[in-house]
This record gives sequence, C-alpha cells and structure tokens, in this order.
Amino acid sequence: PSLNDVPVHYLKPNSLVKFRCMVQDMFDPEFYMGVYETVDPNTNARVLHFGKYRDVAECGPQQEIDLNSSQTVTSERQTLYCVPVPGESAWPVVVLNPQFYAYISASQARVSPSTSYTPSRHKRSYEEDEDMDLHPSKQKEQHMGNRGGGDIHGCVEPKRLETEAPAGHHLISPNCSPPLDLNFPLPGEKGPACLVKVYESWESFKVNDVLEVYGVLSVDPVLSLVNNEERDSSALDPMECMDTAEEQRVHSPPASLVPRIHVILAQKLQHINPLLPACLKEEESKTFVSNFMSELSPVRAELLGFLTHALLGDSLAAEYLILHLISTVYARRDVLPLGKFTVNLSGCPRNSIFTEHIYRIIQQLVPASHRLQMTIENMNHSRLIPHKDYAANRLVTGVLQLASNTSLVVDETQLEQGQLDTTGVRNVTALGNLITWQKVDYDFNYHRMEFPCNINVLITSEGRSLLPSDCQVHLQPQIIPPNMEEYMSSLLTAVLPSVLNKFRIYLSLLRLLDYSISDEVTKAVEEDFVEMRKNDPESITADDLHKTLLVARFLSLSAGQTTLSRERWLRAKQLEAQRKARLQQQKCVNGNEL
Repeated sequence: PSLNDVPVHYLKPNSLVKFRCMVQDMFDPEFYMGVYETVDPNTNARVLHFGKYRDVAECGPQQEIDLNSSQTVTSERQTLYCVPVPGESAWPVVVLNPQFYAYISASQARVSPSTSYTPSRHKRSYEEDEDMDLHPSKQKEQHMGNRGGGDIHGCVEPKRLETEAPAGHHLISPNCSPPLDLNFPLPGEKGPACLVKVYESWESFKVNDVLEVYGVLSVDPVLSLVNNEERDSSALDPMECMDTAEEQRVHSPPASLVPRIHVILAQKLQHINPLLPACLKEEESKTFVSNFMSELSPVRAELLGFLTHALLGDSLAAEYLILHLISTVYARRDVLPLGKFTVNLSGCPRNSIFTEHIYRIIQQLVPASHRLQMTIENMNHSRLIPHKDYAANRLVTGVLQLASNTSLVVDETQLEQGQLDTTGVRNVTALGNLITWQKVDYDFNYHRMEFPCNINVLITSEGRSLLPSDCQVHLQPQIIPPNMEEYMSSLLTAVLPSVLNKFRIYLSLLRLLDYSISDEVTKAVEEDFVEMRKNDPESITADDLHKTLLVARFLSLSAGQTTLSRERWLRAKQLEAQRKARLQQQKCVNGNEL
C-alpha cells in the first residue's frame, strides 16, 4: 500500500509500504545499534538482535540491553524529511487506484482520520478493511494497464486526496505546543510528511529530488516520548539530550503525525505520471513509446483544438502553450539553463474566472502544478524562499521549493497599484531569478546557496508582465462567451477520459525525448540567419535566433520528430513572425504599453 493513497491509521505497523515523495530537508546522519545483545538478569541468558529497520530496540519484559557487550555493532543511517510532491494533481491517484479512490471518497464521510496512535484503532481499521484492495494488482502498476485505465476521467476536485490529518501546514499534537509545522512548501497541502531513514547510497540523494521509496513503516508510540516534557529519560538515548528542545521537537515529531519509513529500496523518479513507464530505456518501454508515437499526429491535433477553445479561439496562443508545456531544461552551459521557455500570455481578461480555469485545465494535463496569485498582499506576506532555521536545525520551506517539471502559473491579472516592502521586493526578485536562471537562492542567514531547478513558468497578465519571460504572446480572443464560467467548465467535461489520458501521456513523454540538429541543417540555419541580417539588420538579433531555434526544437518534438528539419525551421519562423506582428499591432493600438 502507498502512503500517498492510504491513511496511516489504516496500515499495520511494521508492514511494507511505499511512498512517492520529495526530499524537503536532509537531517544529520544518526547512529543506531545495528547489532545489540540482551541479557536476562535471572538466568544470564543472552540473545543477539538485529537493529536495522527499527526505531526502538526489541527487548523482552525480563531482558535488559547490555550496552557494554562486545557483540554490539554501531551503524549509521541518513534521515530525509520527505513530503508528498508539492502541487501533485489528484488525477494520478485516480489513474493508479480507481477502486480505492472511490472507496476512500465514500468512507471519508463516515471516518475521521486519527491524528494520534491508538493500537486498538490500528488493528480494527486494518482488519475491517483487509478485504479492501490496499495492494493494487501488478497490472495497475504497469504502463499498459494504466493506458487501458483511460475510462477514468480524473477530473476530480483539484486537491490532493486526504491521506492524513485534515489540516494544512500545522497540526496540533497532544504532546507538543505550539503546533507542529509539517513544512509543506505549498499552503493547504494534505498528506503525510515522513522521516525516511536510508541505510545505503544516501550520497546520491539531494534536497528536492523526487523519490519512490519502499520500506518498513514505523509508528511506534514510544517515539512520541521525545515531545513529552515529563518523559522518562531512561527510555531515550542519552545522546539525544545534546540537541536543543526545538531541534528535538522538529526532528522527532510524534510518529502518528510524521511516520517513519525504514528504506529497503529507494529510486529517483524521472517523472510522476503513472500513465508512463517509470524508465523509458527498458525494452518494454521502447515498445510503449513507439506505439504512442505512431498515433501522435491526431493527439497533437486534438490537444491543439482543445487548448484553442480554452484560449477563446486563439490558435496561435494554443500553439505556444503546447510548446511551453513540453519545454524542459535539458542542459546548463555555465550559468545559462538551456531549454527553459517561460511564456507571458498577455491580453488576459481582468477576470479571475478566465485565469483560474486556464490553471484548472493545466492542472488536469500535468502531474504537478501551482497557481501563484501575484498581488501586493501576497508578495509582501508570502514565504517564497526557503531559509535555514539554525535553532531547530532544519530548512524551513517556501513556495518556490518545488519538484522538477512542476508547472507554475503566475497570475498577474489581480495586480494593483501599491507598495512592495522588503519581503515583497525579495519575493519578486526570486521569481525573476527563477525564470531567468532556473535557480532559487535559499537563505542560510549568513550566505545564500543556489539550488538549480526546472520549473515551467506561465505568466498571465493584462499588459506586458513585470517579470521577465522568454516569449510574450498577446491573446486575441475570437469568441467572447456570454457566460465565461459555464463555457470554461464545459470544456473539461466535454473531453473523453481516454482522450484526456492521451494528452497527459503526450505532454509528459515529449519532455523526456532526446533531440539533435544535424550538421547539414545547422549550416542551412546559419545561412538563413545571415541572409535575414543582410535584408534587414535591425529585424533579427542573436537573441531572436536563439528564441527561434528554441521554438523550432519544441515544434519538432511536438510533432514527434527528434531532429530539426527544414520544414520545422520554416514553420518556427512563421510562428515567430505572427507573434511579433501581433505584438506590434497591439503596440500601435495601445501606444507604448507593450
């Protein structure tokens, strides 16, 4: 069973579980007794125990641990603080386990998830639901089965399934005060945070990595004693006392709120789309890819039509939105991220309904996303940049601590005149750095540390955005629906579930494909550039060439071509010419607005 889908109180302690998560923080390595010996004072009988995959030493009622035994082996493990992937959509859960989704949706009306550990409750919940399919069958895990699951629409409420206590950032534990901050990057997130204990190869993991871990679930109530002011000091390792009270509280939260997983297997994920094979390099996966690529053209045409309707009949804006959604940072040259393609969709109605529904549509197409409303109030009061809390010895998260390939929609349409304070200026600067350099500078008080990222940023605005962008596309609505709410809502319900799943595969798969330009085409592009400069030196710069090459790259990939052809290069030039002409036309209408 997965902790992403199943509430902790439904799971048997010390059972095997899996968890799809992002590494939010890495704590210091900890020592544990890998092998220890217990002795019976009455009979002097000695027993050796194995300490791996445990938080609490196993010791019978008539036994004592011999701390001075020559058989004791001290080992080391690394603790990762992991949270569910920030902004993860609900549809991947529905696709992976539709029966459980239907069950839990119904049962949440009658079952309140427990936030405290009660052994009898664990037993009762587990046995009551033993007939329930908590172990999804293998075919559900396999990509072919997932593709066949196209009957599941996945158009559910845009929130993560509730799999733990129903609060956002803060949960009140009976043993600690003030409330415990679970350190979710995005406000209102649900799902368990976990302390993931890794026993080998932890050097390969870093902050913000997306992992799937398989391991032993530990929710021993003894772990909560760390937060009890009246705890019996003999129950704890004396070394624990070297930590500050705040550090103890944060690093050893109640296991009922923050369960522990002792990792047997952990793997980094290329993506979190359950409709795709986990690794595209395997032989089975290559068959899946070739089968899908053979039907790519109609999928692209349907997606273009769908997005054109969503963008009020503007097919040019829909073309650029597709290119944006399949863009990804494929390499870095010095400090320059190659492949980023931030689009500023200007000309949006000053109507939150339109931008909100555009985001909802994107949310149904990509596995992880977030909408950031850029208002003076939000910029001045939001915590966008993660910072180090030295008193608690942890990284306090921020909104910009996101997993790779997350879609971030920045909504500027609600921005009004006002004064940015110091925090607001810092937040706007951080957004600009994210867009330009694909990095976030985490605040470590005495210095800043760069954390590279790969976030797709779409900016919606009335006029030209205050933030930098790689490409500005001015929206030209061809239809003005009398009821915007009704029009936008009907778009998603009109799409067949199987078609929606094809859109999801299309957008995720094309991000993962390799791409190259042959020497012959490179030479042709260079000659074309020189010719254009001859005709009108002012009309095209080196920056324009780079942008057109980027458009050509994603245009080729969107058609399933992994090399640039002459035809795609000409099409990219045509799109760029149309986009620039539209901006020039708007500039003439509105003076120097754009």
